[in-house]
Amino acid sequence: MTAYDVIVLAGGAAKRLGGADKPAVRVGGRTLLDRVLTACAGAGVTVVVGDRRPTARPVTWTREVPQSGGPLAALGAGVRLTTADIVLVLSADLPFLEASTVQSLVAAAVAAEREGGDGALCTDPDGRDQPLVAAYRAEPLRRELALIATEHGSLAGLPLRLLTAELDLARVDAGPHAAFDCDTWDDIAAARARIREHGAVLDEWITSVKNELGIELDVDTGVLLDLARDAAHGVARPAAPLTTFLVGYAAARAGADAGPDAAAAAVADAARKAADLALRWETEAVAAAGPAAGTEGGAEVAGEAKPDAGGEGTGTP
Repeated sequence: MTAYDVIVLAGGAAKRLGGADKPAVRVGGRTLLDRVLTACAGAGVTVVVGDRRPTARPVTWTREVPQSGGPLAALGAGVRLTTADIVLVLSADLPFLEASTVQSLVAAAVAAEREGGDGALCTDPDGRDQPLVAAYRAEPLRRELALIATEHGSLAGLPLRLLTAELDLARVDAGPHAAFDCDTWDDIAAARARIREHGAVLDEWITSVKNELGIELDVDTGVLLDLARDAAHGVARPAAPLTTFLVGYAAARAGADAGPDAAAAAVADAARKAADLALRWETEAVAAAGPAAGTEGGAEVAGEAKPDAGGEGTGTP
């Protein structure tokens, strides 16, 4: 992927949140700021414009002058600390921003450069431009900020449209949620409710756990869920979490000195072995239960041939 730096704007007054520290508000157990930082983890330099606060990964901190001087002043402060040709610009209140959107923006900015453009920004489902979910070419971004500062005396208190009106920006469809920002407590409540929806809650939970534990490992969760089911059904219900723990431990030992791909393969291999064991336990349990638990007539039980009822030499066929 093309190299890029990122500026995250985290210094607003959050008046509609009653002055709360918005970037530190948690959605799904993670702060809004950390959720954004996760989406742009591939950045070369990450600059956060705002007050220092704990973050899940290291960042470079700065403040606009004057403080609370608005988004243009924050951009002016942040861009001085970047070096890449592409600068991603994000607000710190995007709970559903994903790495795929970041990649799309950066790719669109590169494509725009080939056509003489200045970058790319997201549009929301209503077609509105989102200049704080955008990737800008660094040279025209710096140039226009300097021209605006010269014309107005400073960047403080000026609207973003003064910048975007002067730039030739491609549009990227952000999808239904990528540009959703949290300006009010109702927005926060809606975000918290969405991550608990049936189709999203598992992925949200796994992502949160991996971030909390500092794990950068993509595994097939379906394999682990199937293993938990087989252990619970074939052995005993408490066997499910204990078995998956042991699989993780075994995979960690096997992949201790390997990269993420080898570690993911180790998880899959350990899960397969444990699942096969659970199925063997189930087979023995079914066989022990007698003919009623087997297939028709009890002649075959879970793939095992049932021993003849008669003894040797009884004449029973």
